[in-house]
Amino acid sequence: MKTVVISLGGSILIPTLEKNKIEEYVPVLQEIAARHRLFVVVGGGGEARRYIEVARRLGIDEGTSDEIGILITRLNATLLVSALRDMAYPKVAESHAEAKKFAEAGKIVVMGGITPGQTTDAVAAVLAERVRADVFINVTSVDGIYSADPKKVKTATRYATLTPTQLLEIVGGTALTAGSNTVLDIVAARVVERSHIPLVVLDGTKPKNLSSAILTGKFTGTIVSEKKKKPLPL
Repeated sequence: MKTVVISLGGSILIPTLEKNKIEEYVPVLQEIAARHRLFVVVGGGGEARRYIEVARRLGIDEGTSDEIGILITRLNATLLVSALRDMAYPKVAESHAEAKKFAEAGKIVVMGGITPGQTTDAVAAVLAERVRADVFINVTSVDGIYSADPKKVKTATRYATLTPTQLLEIVGGTALTAGSNTVLDIVAARVVERSHIPLVVLDGTKPKNLSSAILTGKFTGTIVSEKKKKPLPL
């Protein structure tokens, strides 16, 4: 049994409450958890950004705005835990130590944000390091890492593979403001570099892309690794 840590972007799982994909993701995560030890870190999505925008209009500082965003990630995580029912540990982990402890029950462990100034991607990257994951998967709204934002630059190039050093060069200019929404932030990229755990970035708009990647190795995305051996399928 392998260990998988997934950073499930809030913009994928819950872009808004009305347009959430929780029901679609539940069977996918259950299928993966039937074969592997699974941790899922959930982002804030559109709802978190709405709260943060209001906070800024009220003149609230970035640190407090971050804390508000963290609360929304934990609400999103709670929804997912409840939808997974007996397959998930019944409480959202609020630290990496709790996540490790909860995993002893043999269930899916779900968590949200932890620390102001740190994205859920960074939370997931550190968690992958702490639990010695076999692979760290970032599920996002684009099909990999590009030379520029593909939604803004039509000529942007998608990378099939990158080294951790190349990844750092690409994301080096990432801003760490509350509610930032990029394919991966600089903190997460640095943890990927030091941990030597393979990172896979893939499109999560179709939930089955995730299970296909893990269980069959068939997916379109970017692999970040120093090793030549492909990290998927497990």
